[in-house]
Amino acid sequence: MRQIYVIRHCSAFGKAADAPLTPEGRRQAQVLADFLVDSGIEMIVCSPYLRARQSIEPWAERTGVPVRIDARLQERALSDVSMNDWLASLERTFEDFDLTFPGGEPSRVAMRRAVAVVDEVLASGARCVGIVTHGNLMTLLLRHFDGRFGFAEWADLSNPDVFVVTVDGEAATVERVWV
Repeated sequence: MRQIYVIRHCSAFGKAADAPLTPEGRRQAQVLADFLVDSGIEMIVCSPYLRARQSIEPWAERTGVPVRIDARLQERALSDVSMNDWLASLERTFEDFDLTFPGGEPSRVAMRRAVAVVDEVLASGARCVGIVTHGNLMTLLLRHFDGRFGFAEWADLSNPDVFVVTVDGEAATVERVWV
C-alpha cells in the first residue's frame, strides 16, 4: 500500500508563476507544516511556481526532506487570452476533456502530465510521497483516481488543501484530510 499526499498551495497574491504567498498564506504554510510533520512523507515533488514552493518550505525545513521541483506540476493554462466567461469555460473543460481554448491546455493533457509525475515517484519505490500543485491540476489528478472529481469539487477546494490517495495494487481511494 502506498500513499500520495496531494497538496494545494496556500493563499497567494494572484495567479502568476512568481506570485508569492500573502501574509495569511505564510501563516497557512506554518499550519500546513504542523499538519504534515508526522505524515511519513519521504519525498516531495513540487510545482515550480513560487506560491507552491513557499507553501511546502516550512515543512521541508522541519523535516530535512528535499523538495524536488517538476515543471509538470505547474497549473494548467485555460487560455493565454483574457476570458470574461473563464469560470463557465473552465466548467466546460471538466465536461469535455479535449476542449481547448486559445493557448490553453486540454484537461486530458494536463491530467496525463500530472499522472506521469505520480507514476514516476511510485516507481521509485517511495511508500509515501507529497505532490504540491494547484487547484485545477490537483482536481484533474484526483479525478484520475476517482472519476467523481470535477468542477464542483474544484470549486470546493481551499487554500491550502490536502487529499490522500491510497493505492493498493490496482485499487485507489481518495480522502480529503485537510479540515
